[in-house]
Amino acid sequence: MDQVLTQQEIDALLNAMSTGEIDQEKIEEENDAAKVKSYDFRRPTKLSKEYVNTLHMIFEDFSKMGSNVLSTQMRANVRLQLAAIEQVSYDEFIHSIPRVTLLGLFHSEPLKGIQIIEMNQQLCMKMIEMLCGGADMATQDQKQGEESKEKSKDKTEKKPEENPEKNPAPTRKEKEPAEQEGKRKAHDKKGFTDIELAVLEEVVKGLTEVFQNSWKEIVELDTTLDGLDTNPQLLQNMSPNEPVVLSTFTINIGETSTFINLCIPYVFFEGITDKLSFGNWFDSSQKFDRNDERELRKGLNGVDMNIEVLLGESEMDLSDFLHLEVGDVVKLDSKIAEPLDSYIEGHPFYRVKPGKKNGQLAVELIDKLEGEQDE
Repeated sequence: MDQVLTQQEIDALLNAMSTGEIDQEKIEEENDAAKVKSYDFRRPTKLSKEYVNTLHMIFEDFSKMGSNVLSTQMRANVRLQLAAIEQVSYDEFIHSIPRVTLLGLFHSEPLKGIQIIEMNQQLCMKMIEMLCGGADMATQDQKQGEESKEKSKDKTEKKPEENPEKNPAPTRKEKEPAEQEGKRKAHDKKGFTDIELAVLEEVVKGLTEVFQNSWKEIVELDTTLDGLDTNPQLLQNMSPNEPVVLSTFTINIGETSTFINLCIPYVFFEGITDKLSFGNWFDSSQKFDRNDERELRKGLNGVDMNIEVLLGESEMDLSDFLHLEVGDVVKLDSKIAEPLDSYIEGHPFYRVKPGKKNGQLAVELIDKLEGEQDE
């Protein structure tokens, strides 16, 4: 509760205002200014903080599943991690990525809009190299650099016996690192070949399936890859001022560390904004589908379980135990008329009554044992 002013404090304030010590107009201007909030029309905020927090959870799942899928495809350890979620315009997204880059365009039924997965050329070349059985290029370059340094060091220390003024011509092996670097730079300016795009298409398809699965708790999606593009400046699938949600992921493959961008237009969220609240997220995640229950029961039906019935227990000295012989009788702590305890895989199950059925030993379930839990 705000502090209540005394009558003396109120009189002092009124006197200060009447004498001009406190400027009333200035106070009113400050109050009016505090109500004004700046708004950037170039970066419209369409989703509330609560919805963005839900998106964080969804894209965390995307990064975990994406890491597994990419690691399987590359046959190497790949780490994908969510870095940031921003609400920007489509034009800002296009101008924030390289001129030559890989763009995977896909749509997700039944929601609207085209989603974009963007992977830069450095990452794509690394993926192609690993998918084609190559080693880590960064490691190769490092090894080649170390070999060249060692060779140049040996040549400096070694004194030539003949023609000291002549410098030996570089060998083919020494030229290779520079030639490879030159070819790589020329290739980066040129873009992607048809074969490279065909290889990368499978990678993008895998990520669209991961996108579909990451939204499973919110909505059932059916994603379809519409195609690949390499020039973002020519894309006309959205208007420049259209608001989008830009999710940036860091990706580490071997010695290569870079980024993957996921661009989702706001129209994608129009039909599901009510489902992005925390309450709906947890409600949907805790629902147990009857089909899942049937599948679970079907899978468990064939599982063998060990059921044991404890006839009783007894205590004896070690000397008595060592002198036990065939024909000796051991007295147990249970009585003939009392029910026995039964256990499933070591866990208490039911109180049972022993007997016979069809010529075999059997037990009749009487009551639950204390500690048994219903599944």
